[in-house]
Amino acid sequence: MGPPTIHGTVLAAEVSEILCSAASGAELTFEQGLVLATAEGAELEALVAAADRLRRETVGDAVTYVVNRNINFTNVCFVGCSFCGFGRGPGASDAYSLSFEEVVRRAREAWDRGATEVCVQGGLPRDLDGFFYRDLLRAVKHAIPGMHVHAFSPMEIDYGVLKTGMPLRDYLQMMKDEGLGSIPGTAAEILDDRVRQELSPNKLPAARWVEIITTAHELGIPTTSTMMYGHVEEPAHWVRHMLLLRAIQKRTGGFTEFVPLGFIHENTRLYRHGGARPGAKREEHLRVHALARVLLHGAIKNLQVSWVKLGFETSLACLQAGANDFSGTLMEESISKAAGATFGEYVSPEEFRSRIRSIGRLPAERTTTYKIRRLFEDPQQDPPAAAQLPVIRTDSHVTYSEGAY
Repeated sequence: MGPPTIHGTVLAAEVSEILCSAASGAELTFEQGLVLATAEGAELEALVAAADRLRRETVGDAVTYVVNRNINFTNVCFVGCSFCGFGRGPGASDAYSLSFEEVVRRAREAWDRGATEVCVQGGLPRDLDGFFYRDLLRAVKHAIPGMHVHAFSPMEIDYGVLKTGMPLRDYLQMMKDEGLGSIPGTAAEILDDRVRQELSPNKLPAARWVEIITTAHELGIPTTSTMMYGHVEEPAHWVRHMLLLRAIQKRTGGFTEFVPLGFIHENTRLYRHGGARPGAKREEHLRVHALARVLLHGAIKNLQVSWVKLGFETSLACLQAGANDFSGTLMEESISKAAGATFGEYVSPEEFRSRIRSIGRLPAERTTTYKIRRLFEDPQQDPPAAAQLPVIRTDSHVTYSEGAY
């Protein structure tokens, strides 16, 4: 039997052996991951194909999505991340903060249109009350008890701990008792402090991110996990980041999914000052998603595409490179738009189903924690289109959104 080939091209023996190991269920090492992270040409095609096979074996052919809404209560923030295109000082003409009543109104509007989740996040104003996050959560859950609240990144949790003076575990338990359903695993960027220092010196250190996430898991609060790529990092950082997430998941089992987030560069200080490359190209998007499926195999089974950052064409390609989740309807998503993304703010469930079927896959609506609400096997049996939520636009502010990740 001759050496493995793809489209008639002989694969490098090292890549072939690594992919065979992954297919057999072996956990790949850093060195093996780095080989895959730099794959090109036929080797990249083989990685993509292997990732897609692992996806099929792990989660089948369904592509899931969640009906959700982002509610972003302020764009006032002192952190000053260099990759951010939307944070504002308190005196800026387009700075804004939403009242609790407005947040609740948006949540109720989403619930009435079929949403099962709201993702609630915001900037970090210096004058924030210590119990603001608790009180905001309480307001939403009191008004709509059945709504899953996916809220407050580790950065916000850390800020709440600082502002209240409470121990981390006690603070998180308080938030869980008030109805916090899950935490977005954002603010991870790259879990390497040298990279983080370049991206945002004021951001919490990698070890603190890990501490907050693992404590949440220990208390029964699930979280997502993310990685931002396409800026100043190198492939070795991807591999270390994913292996750290794999180790956490083996210990806690608390990650619901992994979400690679491509850097949107156009309106960011990091790019304007020459400190970053201009985001990822198509091959890099495929490489990162396929690498994640292979490295996280046996640990984190759900791999999500961010359609806001990738656009539909690349999202569908990544769904054939190991990913199995299309993210959410979002209804409003403007962090990426503020940074220069050109993709929309809302995708209807009907459009999700159409896009998923275009690649021969089965649409499925899920909950935040990946329980299947409904499989859509027959297009003729699809429900009628719901009334589209009007996207709120004003000339007075640029809306903030960390994204429902």
